[in-house]
Amino acid sequence: MKTVPKIDRLAGIECYCTDFREIGGSIKKDNEGFRVSEIINESILIGLSQVQDNLHKYPLYLLEKKGIDSHHALVEIRKDLGLDLRIMGMKDAKAITKQYASSMRIGNPHQQQLCKTKHTFLDLKGFTTRPLGKESLLGNEFSITIYDAKHFEMSEFKKEIEKVANFYGLQRFGSERLVTHLVGREIVKRNFKKAAELLLSYTTEYDSAMSKEIRQKSLDPKNYRNILKQLPKGMDIEYQLMNAFVNGKEPISALRSISINIRRLFVHAYQAYIFNRCLSNAIANGENLLRSSENDLCFEVEGPLTFGRIRKFNSATEQETRLTPALRLAGYSFQSGKGRFELITKKIMDEENVTPRDFYIKEMQELSNQGGFRQALLCCRDFTYKSSSGISFKLPKGSYATTLLREIMKPEDPVKAGF
Repeated sequence: MKTVPKIDRLAGIECYCTDFREIGGSIKKDNEGFRVSEIINESILIGLSQVQDNLHKYPLYLLEKKGIDSHHALVEIRKDLGLDLRIMGMKDAKAITKQYASSMRIGNPHQQQLCKTKHTFLDLKGFTTRPLGKESLLGNEFSITIYDAKHFEMSEFKKEIEKVANFYGLQRFGSERLVTHLVGREIVKRNFKKAAELLLSYTTEYDSAMSKEIRQKSLDPKNYRNILKQLPKGMDIEYQLMNAFVNGKEPISALRSISINIRRLFVHAYQAYIFNRCLSNAIANGENLLRSSENDLCFEVEGPLTFGRIRKFNSATEQETRLTPALRLAGYSFQSGKGRFELITKKIMDEENVTPRDFYIKEMQELSNQGGFRQALLCCRDFTYKSSSGISFKLPKGSYATTLLREIMKPEDPVKAGF
């Protein structure tokens, strides 16, 4: 079995799920080769009104962006157009993405059908009876070019595709700067000062020389005032945090200077790290993810990309074909049952020296997280490939295209390969 790169292991991904002979290559050489489009519940589009009235109050936009992540795209739109938008999922900067966005109201200066900013294009599709919620999103459709592959024969991979585990991708952890889960761990453990220090000073081998120099100086708070003058635009989170410290804020208040959506990602990333370790452990122990075992928690499969209620598997009564194994995420509602994955997760949490109640963060209640459930398998649908190096497929919401790509490409250096 091919050796897993160090950076994957740092994110808790410790194995491959397939024996497929890797094709190598790279992705995201340009923004054109990685395209993502959201798939939403059709009832939302069918129920659209082209006129804003007392029933259809909320504008629905199709937001296309290029060369910018979703968080910064929303900031740019707010600044340039005065629109405060809500989205259902975060999308990467190194891609052309299409996602839906809604607003509590439409700004008077921009009631035209189309409007744009430097990196975004907004198409007003109509008006809905309620704002978008995460339940509206079913999944994402991907169209990806793999450059410089060794070969592109993937008939054997298609035979193994159902075995791919639903690992969180490196993007969840900060990609080349894998720091978000480390920050989340310290927040869960109430080490708020340490969390802030990691955000400012943590470096990896992939950091630029300038970034390493800045972060080295950030080890000493006395340097903050001077560092603020030289921070590049891309380090806006660091700027907000450092500026708060310069203005005399304590660690909790300083952390709160960062957008709530970003802060929540820290705790989510720590949950993701524990999840990845659990899946890796289960696969290493020879657990079969394709079949449910007694006392496993399972999702009812409602459609190709949708999962229903959770229930415990009972071989005497359940029709397994309607179920897929689920993992309970770490959180304050986590309960250690008799299922395979709960036992592993409980062991990992013990190793991490955290308990479920630690995820209820009284000092920063807005970051508390009860947990939840996530399917064990990637559940890829409609996978196709072209001999010219293009692939396309659909994934349920919350699943990562790079999780599938790492099984196909098995890159020696995921960061250099564009992950």
